[in-house]
Amino acid sequence: MPTRPAAARVPRRRPAPRLTGLGAGLFCGAAMLLLRLADLLLLDGSPLAYGVLFLPVCALTALWVRRGDLLTAPVVAPIGFTVGLLPVVDGGGGLIGRLPGLVTVLATQAPWLYAGTLLAGVLALVRRRAAVRSRARP
Repeated sequence: MPTRPAAARVPRRRPAPRLTGLGAGLFCGAAMLLLRLADLLLLDGSPLAYGVLFLPVCALTALWVRRGDLLTAPVVAPIGFTVGLLPVVDGGGGLIGRLPGLVTVLATQAPWLYAGTLLAGVLALVRRRAAVRSRARP
């Protein structure tokens, strides 16, 4: 029975996604919008569930963004959070009419917003430091 070469025996690892800064923003915004819509359908718009689901989206955004765009992760996280809140904002008359409702919802959800942004920032800084150290090694 012939044996397989050593290269064929090694399990292949799937490449990790690498998003540009714009891609990270689109991913975060789209993921939060889809999670909010699912939350509205399944849990009747639970703010706790939305906040808890925001944390892994922030972590994935910070882990999947390219090395050169690491500093965009903590910037796009609050933007994605806000995009996901748009379906539940009260008010009428277009954007200006909905702005007070959006500010109110953001104020009530501030702990989740800060926690997710901090998580994305810390993960981005850790990845940045590791990248700098790996480049400094001979």
